[in-house]
Amino acid sequence: MSVTRRQFGGLLGASIGSIALRGYAAQGKENVHFSHGVASGDPLQNRVILWTRVIPGDLLPRRVKVEWEVSTNDQFTEVVRKGRAFADPSADFTVKVDAQGLKPSHKYFYRFMAEDVSSCIGITKTLPKGDVNQFRIGLASCSNFPQGYFNAYRDMASQDLDLVLHLGDYIYEYPDGEYANQEALDRLNRHVRPTHEILTLDDYRTRYGLYRNDKNLQAVHQQHPFICVWDDHELTNDTWKTGAENHNKGEGDFLSRIRAARQAYHEWMPIRTNSTGNQGPIFRSFQIGDLADLIMLDTRFHGRDRGLNYHEDISQLMQWFDKSDPSNIKKITWEEAKSLPQSSRELLKLPFDYSADKPLSSLDYNALKKISPKSLADEWINQSDLRAFESEILGDKDRTILGEDQEKWLSDQARASVNRGATWQILGQQVLMGRVITPKISSEDLNKGDIDQQTIKYWKILANNSMPLNLDAWDGYPSCRNKVQKMFSDVRSNPIVLSGDTHNAWSFNLKDETGAHFGIEVGTPGITSPGLETYIPINPKVIEEAFRDSSPELSYFDASRRGWAEVILSNESAVSRWHFVDEILDKDYSVTRTEPLVCLRGSRQFNT
Repeated sequence: MSVTRRQFGGLLGASIGSIALRGYAAQGKENVHFSHGVASGDPLQNRVILWTRVIPGDLLPRRVKVEWEVSTNDQFTEVVRKGRAFADPSADFTVKVDAQGLKPSHKYFYRFMAEDVSSCIGITKTLPKGDVNQFRIGLASCSNFPQGYFNAYRDMASQDLDLVLHLGDYIYEYPDGEYANQEALDRLNRHVRPTHEILTLDDYRTRYGLYRNDKNLQAVHQQHPFICVWDDHELTNDTWKTGAENHNKGEGDFLSRIRAARQAYHEWMPIRTNSTGNQGPIFRSFQIGDLADLIMLDTRFHGRDRGLNYHEDISQLMQWFDKSDPSNIKKITWEEAKSLPQSSRELLKLPFDYSADKPLSSLDYNALKKISPKSLADEWINQSDLRAFESEILGDKDRTILGEDQEKWLSDQARASVNRGATWQILGQQVLMGRVITPKISSEDLNKGDIDQQTIKYWKILANNSMPLNLDAWDGYPSCRNKVQKMFSDVRSNPIVLSGDTHNAWSFNLKDETGAHFGIEVGTPGITSPGLETYIPINPKVIEEAFRDSSPELSYFDASRRGWAEVILSNESAVSRWHFVDEILDKDYSVTRTEPLVCLRGSRQFNT
């Protein structure tokens, strides 16, 4: 007798209420259900993590004994490793095993079996040893379920990749209907569970289960090993080491929430972690033979100082006035103001006119007294003290995105990689390292995008002062970026930075603080999450040209499409290209693949 979703859910609630289906709908009455496919990850030269999830068919809160096998063929006539594990309620019935004793640079098939039921067959690969002719990495990030279908994952599953590098935002924490595409909700039924913002361990587990029930995500996990790092949404938006933008006192203790998020990550991701059940520090490294070292960083949580915000962290430019003689009120310095009684002095904010080529300040006391934020003319806005912010706050020498211990670890990794003779040093991490300066876009173009006037005003201020666009990225931590770039000053090194987070496709010819070439950066577009074109809804070509003009390090930028990126490594070159899906609101889609960008060994920049 078949069991419907409603019947299965009813039985679940009656028998073992705390166990959740996590988005899975049982297709029949089996002894057990392999509810979320299989996955592999964190491959080394002789081992790899294998993952699955098993729900007991009788719905009792019991451990399920699970057998696993690794074979050189999909018929499993040549099993090279096998073992036993348990699916336990305490780990949400997830199973993770570290399959050891494998050979380098080998393709393997694996499966799980429990109570006469078999999982689907997964494919994985070990990392190579010694000389490596070529190694192909697929890059992904920012897969937001209620924005549309994961078509880019389906395309990745069909490619001959050695590894998928997921650079964060694997899930999103928002409640149902927030940060969502209305058509995806209404027509595609891409609603999230639980419906509220996720805060507890059960919440995070349920959200992972929903995502991992997606067939396209299951397919790419089944076909390729993953190496992953979290960004903010696996935790909560704009996280740093002691807080987050999307966490308030009404949502409980922040660190308790983070512990829940980390435990769910440990359970649901095919990552090699400690045995305590709580994902420890996530920075780690992998050797791709003599070809490269893949150095995975945590730029989001471990040691990150709070992200800066232009609206909150910049003081306003102010002017003191002497009111001793009401008929002759005049501007004065603070030193002069200190000697006056409080009734004879006044400090006022200074608005600036940005309609002119050079901003003009109003210093007329009577005019300033009449101005309020609501009464400011379209081209006038209270001017922030950007220079003080830039030098004293943004330029703080101790400001870090990594933390002191991770900085030291990275320095050691960079030195060890060069000394062992690896050709490429790859930094796999979350946010853009390249310098992205706010571009100058005409008022005519900005107004076409139906952008509110306050946003346009601030955009012009930042653009006219050549300020960074995104302080959440490495641009918000320039001193730490300088330290990191100095770590790779050895002429034998060939740094490559891989980044996610922005939802758009980027590449940079990175330069250090002296202007010397540091290396290249490849930024992958989002799988579904909307990009810059959503926040500046004007012609993408106008946006792209404006960014190229404002940001000298930028070598490629796509402002409108979703997809994934790849890097193909050889001893002589690193070749990058992007794969864009034309549709995320329909299962019928096509893929556009860009022409390759090539960085030759020793050049530290894209050569073509």
